Amino acid sequence: MAALRWRSMEGTPVVAWFILLILLVNTVSKVLANIEVDALYSLKENLKDPNNVLGSWDSTLVNPCTWFHVNCNTDNRVYRINLGNSALSGTLVPQLGQLKNLQNLELYNNNISGAIPPELGNLSNLISLDLYLNNFTGAIPDSLGNLTKLRFLRLNNNSLTGRIPVSLTNISVLQVLDLSNNSLSGPVPSTGSFSLFTPVSFANNPLLCISSTSHPCPGSPPFSPPPPFNSPVSVSSRGDSASSTGAIAGGVAAGAAFLFAALAIAFAWWRRRQSQEYFFDIPAEEDPEVHLSQLKRFSLRELQVATDSFSPNNILGRGGFGKVYKGRLADASLVAVKRQKEKRTPAGELQFQTEVEMISMAVHCNLLRLLGFCMTLTERLLVYPYMANGSVASCLRERPPNQPPLDWSTRKQIALGSARGLSYLHEHCEPKIIHRDVKAANILLDEEFEAVVCDFGLAKLMDYKDTHVTTAVRGTIGHIAPEYLSTGKSSEKNDVFGYGIMLLELVTGQKAFDLARLANNDDVMLLDWVKELLKDKRLEMLVDPDLHNNYVNAEVESVIQVTLLCTQASPMDRPKMSDVVRMLEGEGLTKRWEEWQKMELERNAVDMIPHHPSYWIVDSTDNLHAVELSGPR
Repeated sequence: MAALRWRSMEGTPVVAWFILLILLVNTVSKVLANIEVDALYSLKENLKDPNNVLGSWDSTLVNPCTWFHVNCNTDNRVYRINLGNSALSGTLVPQLGQLKNLQNLELYNNNISGAIPPELGNLSNLISLDLYLNNFTGAIPDSLGNLTKLRFLRLNNNSLTGRIPVSLTNISVLQVLDLSNNSLSGPVPSTGSFSLFTPVSFANNPLLCISSTSHPCPGSPPFSPPPPFNSPVSVSSRGDSASSTGAIAGGVAAGAAFLFAALAIAFAWWRRRQSQEYFFDIPAEEDPEVHLSQLKRFSLRELQVATDSFSPNNILGRGGFGKVYKGRLADASLVAVKRQKEKRTPAGELQFQTEVEMISMAVHCNLLRLLGFCMTLTERLLVYPYMANGSVASCLRERPPNQPPLDWSTRKQIALGSARGLSYLHEHCEPKIIHRDVKAANILLDEEFEAVVCDFGLAKLMDYKDTHVTTAVRGTIGHIAPEYLSTGKSSEKNDVFGYGIMLLELVTGQKAFDLARLANNDDVMLLDWVKELLKDKRLEMLVDPDLHNNYVNAEVESVIQVTLLCTQASPMDRPKMSDVVRMLEGEGLTKRWEEWQKMELERNAVDMIPHHPSYWIVDSTDNLHAVELSGPR
């Protein structure tokens, strides 16, 4: 009997251990989630929130992933806190250092004061730390040097004091640094990653000293401009013979120089008669030491070598600005080089520099960062990081057979990331930047398939020729807002319209303008085609077949609601991009959608147009001409 009892229990250990393992994992997961809830709720308790931005932060919830302004990864771990521009005050809490998966901490443009907690140095996965435009005091924590993955560090416009920690120079991947407009003191480190940054990163800190500048550190050699060139004075005591000999030698030298110059001019004239694709590295008429923000100024020769003399084999694409070439720099890093297609004259140099500097100051994790530029009398080139995953458009419609399609979760992530990038251009850049060509082809994807908006600011660069007047309507058919098409006047609401069309591209996988749809008697404009399907309640017909029904109906409906709000005929009725971000995060969409439906019902009643209500959409196209909805046909 004992033997029988033992055999009956022989099979139980495996099952028991399996159940125990599940319980253990579940317990650990809850503990980690509770740690994050406790840390974030401690932050809420320490902040004053006049606008109730943190109203959804409920400490009774096990998981903070449902809170507004908090984003989680697939493991339900917090990876982003986005509380910029929220009118918050108070101080930060050391418990923030417990958010081990945090990648982005965005608390810019608030009134937060006190010290920066040293515990932030424990956030080993942090990529972006944005605390600028607050009232932080005290020293920059030395522990921030432990953030080996940090790429963006912006602490500017605070009241920070003390020395810049040398430990920050050990962050090898640091790309953007802004410590300007504080009260920092002592020498600026110049080793490691700090060797890449210009004095702009440290401006308006009166007690800082930088070697080899007009504000050197004590003990450094005094800064002085190069001495003027003095012509050698002839010595009269050498006599007439020496003077005659000098005059003859001078005449011979002058003649040789004249002959050499004539040959050089003739050679240059002959080469300019050759192929128009040949590049001349003519230096621009400005001080070569002038830096634009933190940009590198490349020589034309560097970019020729990087792109194999701008080989056609390295062309990545063509756009309104010109051709884009793939290149490899001397340090083996890959870049994308944009070459302005029209030959330029010196007349637009100052404007080009101004616009390039403006573009370079727009730094956000969802914006493509400008690395550098090259400018000669006849050439304009911009250098960007190379994005191996290409554009959203190529992933939707040009992917190779062995590449899986974008899943619904990734598409939602792209929608939110690109909205954040555009919101930054419109509301956090001074002056604000209007893209003027928002579309899937201008949303690139980084290694993690995060959305990166590109080509912002280029529309204005293309308008600088011999005159400085913007006359052309820039954009792509199907994405152009109706009022921009009819008046030529651009505003941020034009971008909102283009973004709405881009959302439809994400949902449907189709082009904004496609003559192939005529074969099925469908509308060539994607927006009009979608509205026709929605009138007939055929939601499933518009979703990209590549998703294979692996999506959540309610989420698709929400995205399309945002789309229709963004593409309203009147620009005044469209939301701001910051409102779009909040709606995609689940905040305020229901209320805004209900208000829009009520307004449409009233309009239809006034216009005496029959209305057929739907369970989730009210159509508003019947009383509008097609051009008012989607541009030229």
